[in-house]
Amino acid sequence: MKIYEELQARGLIAQVTDEAEIRELINNGGAKFYIGFDPTADSLHVGHFMALCLMKRLQLAGNKPVVLLGGGTGFIGDPSGRTDMRSMMSAETIQHNCDCFLKQIGKFIEFGEDKAIVVNNADWLLDLKYVDLLRDVGAYFSVNNMLRARCYEQRMERGLSFFEFNYMIMQSYDFLYLNEKYGCNMQFGGDDQWSNMLAGTELIRKKTGKDAYAMTITLLLNSEGNKMGKTAKGAVWLDPNKTTPFEFYQYWRNIDDADVMKCIRLLTFIPVEQIEEIDHWDASRINEKKELLAYELTSMIHGKDEADKAKETSLALFAGDGDDSNMPSTTVSEESLSDGQIGILDLLVMGNLTKSKGEARRLIDQGGITLNGEKVTSSDEKVTSEALKDGIKIKKGKKVYHKFVLEDDK
Repeated sequence: MKIYEELQARGLIAQVTDEAEIRELINNGGAKFYIGFDPTADSLHVGHFMALCLMKRLQLAGNKPVVLLGGGTGFIGDPSGRTDMRSMMSAETIQHNCDCFLKQIGKFIEFGEDKAIVVNNADWLLDLKYVDLLRDVGAYFSVNNMLRARCYEQRMERGLSFFEFNYMIMQSYDFLYLNEKYGCNMQFGGDDQWSNMLAGTELIRKKTGKDAYAMTITLLLNSEGNKMGKTAKGAVWLDPNKTTPFEFYQYWRNIDDADVMKCIRLLTFIPVEQIEEIDHWDASRINEKKELLAYELTSMIHGKDEADKAKETSLALFAGDGDDSNMPSTTVSEESLSDGQIGILDLLVMGNLTKSKGEARRLIDQGGITLNGEKVTSSDEKVTSEALKDGIKIKKGKKVYHKFVLEDDK
């Protein structure tokens, strides 16, 4: 099976501009393609994961990736999929985030001569002169067509700043610049990027007469699942300091039954033929499928050793044998105690299980918190220093486990 057909079989392809041409380019290793990563945080998240996997698949098939870090577009922010304007970041924050992204991307993509390259659009966007840009590029954009784009249409009622309105032009200019300087002939992105990608493709064709192509990939999971990596609350990061390997494993181990096979197809490198066999497993083996998915993805991100630890801990918790050696934990200081006790609300906030005591209280009221296997029924519940010396385990919902231990005074 050739690579384009494999992408189809895995359900990765959402839309393409010119299927026959794209198929031939990709199957013959002739695509020099780019995927952009706007540095909105200091870590990539699960929303980026599928793009990285796609980039790796295409590189293994002989195509040349161009990793575009959005050091320039990061100053604006993409309105796609948003209901409000993104907070502006400082130049220092944007550069720091770009550096963090590149370290993580380097674990997936092979850089070097005749391999992948990395570029930062700050190198050309920040030096642009406004009038020159209007004369050189602006004439190729129809405001009427831009306003019909989904990324703008959904924001019109709530309000769309002129600042954000420029994002499509900036992204299109990226494609034009990469095409002229590096011979980049194809752009990939999420399905929510279709309008911006079409604009870039049309800009190249109208301005240079060259061929350019765009292909979007299927959004990960359902609409709610796709938001997981994009929000500060409940985000699933690829950085182990933000989402531990165990938490990462548990995220995939506990996804909805209906999403398991989709994720196995989209994200793992298990051969398609083997995936078809897995798909026909008896329904009683759903947990086995989830464990397979969680292990494969945790191995890819954090390595086999961490995946082994996460799997062992998860199985032990499921079996109820109490092995919590690899569970995320928080050390509680003596100074945090009052009369030898600490409130359950304080612990939930301290362990970053909730952002506030109000959120913690609501979770308890909804029956979403258990302490050492017992459901917490009162927001006033206290935990003693004696209990903390032995270590306590709190479970939030069905997916999140956390251990709390008292600081050793030695």
